[in-house]
Amino acid sequence: MSQKVLLNATEVQIALQRLACQLIENHDTFKDTVLVGIQPRGIFLAERLKAMLQNEYKIKGIQLGYLDITFYRDDFRRSEKPLEANKTMLNFIVEDKKVVFIDDVLYTGRSIRSALTAIQDFGRPLEIELLTLIDRRFSRHLPIQPDYRGRQVDAIGGEKVKVCWKENDGEDAVYLVRE
Repeated sequence: MSQKVLLNATEVQIALQRLACQLIENHDTFKDTVLVGIQPRGIFLAERLKAMLQNEYKIKGIQLGYLDITFYRDDFRRSEKPLEANKTMLNFIVEDKKVVFIDDVLYTGRSIRSALTAIQDFGRPLEIELLTLIDRRFSRHLPIQPDYRGRQVDAIGGEKVKVCWKENDGEDAVYLVRE
């Protein structure tokens, strides 16, 4: 197994700054916008973006929730091992809000399809956007595209994209892993 660095810590930080600025351009004060991190790995990106928007850009009152999609997935019964669900934490109403789904990697689109189904249990959003750090653009099974992307990656065959977060993995980096 080999791995190649796609983004180092500095490049991750630059991508986060750019994504935060794009969100501000489209959502200004975030009065009618909520951020929803897709469990499990989208929450690290979502928390970083919220902190950046609050601390560096002085935007107050940003609402952030976590959405667990485990039992909304179309493949949840196909696994050999039992799935472990995460927690959904949405302490706000999504009815008539602009929802920004946040996930670390957009691959086949199946996770986002699951999130679209899951969010309906919490109301009917006015609109939904997708923000992802990594867009694996040639791997889509569904017609889903990000509104905001940190970097496009062309991973093929047995290649995987691994996103590491300082809070969880001890470093900020993105790797292309070949098995």
